[in-house]
Amino acid sequence: MRAVLFDFSGTLFRLEQDESWLSGLVDSAGREWDVEAQTELMRRMTAPMGKVAELPEEYQQAWEQRDLDPELHRKVYLEVLRSSGVDDPEQARALYSSLVDPDCWTPYPDTEPVVRGLHESGVRTAVISNIAFDIRPAFDRIGIGELFDSVLMSYVEGVIKPDPKLFLRGCERLGVAPEEALMIGDSTEADGAATEVGCRFELVEPLPTSERPDALSRAVAEHGIVL
Repeated sequence: MRAVLFDFSGTLFRLEQDESWLSGLVDSAGREWDVEAQTELMRRMTAPMGKVAELPEEYQQAWEQRDLDPELHRKVYLEVLRSSGVDDPEQARALYSSLVDPDCWTPYPDTEPVVRGLHESGVRTAVISNIAFDIRPAFDRIGIGELFDSVLMSYVEGVIKPDPKLFLRGCERLGVAPEEALMIGDSTEADGAATEVGCRFELVEPLPTSERPDALSRAVAEHGIVL
């Protein structure tokens, strides 16, 4: 393996639940949201693929294309929050602001050491993310922004996973053949599509960061990369 490609959400970083974001959140009956409901809301905000809520027909195409256009992304996620029971528009806007704020995302414990170890070992690295906001400040915050050889964000590239063009483009920018690259991500449907162009693939679970200390380390080791 000469290169490793990473997904962002649920792979390198995770949007962790912050009690302050949901403070005072009540349902239509005026009851405060319980932990289970809060957890489900966070899942809907970060699910990589699939349908997360019943949306009006006018929003269906917007949902499919959300990671290509920041304005579309905002529009459809505000509707997801509304349809999920967040009736207060101000609170919905505040929750959405947290979703697209790189400073609100928490790195997994082994994100920094693995990315740094790959860089020091001469292994090329890239991030390939279906995303509609700039995630690079999150990398800079923990000192790894300059370690990536390329960062491909769908809203900039005009392509979303699982379209194979995105994986091929990532390999081209790293100067490696797909057969020389490993894709690590939390979605078999989106990230696992890298195998269609010849990359290897390793699945990691998008668990809370406190419950997943070394999945990235184990993923690269599984493919013979020693850090």
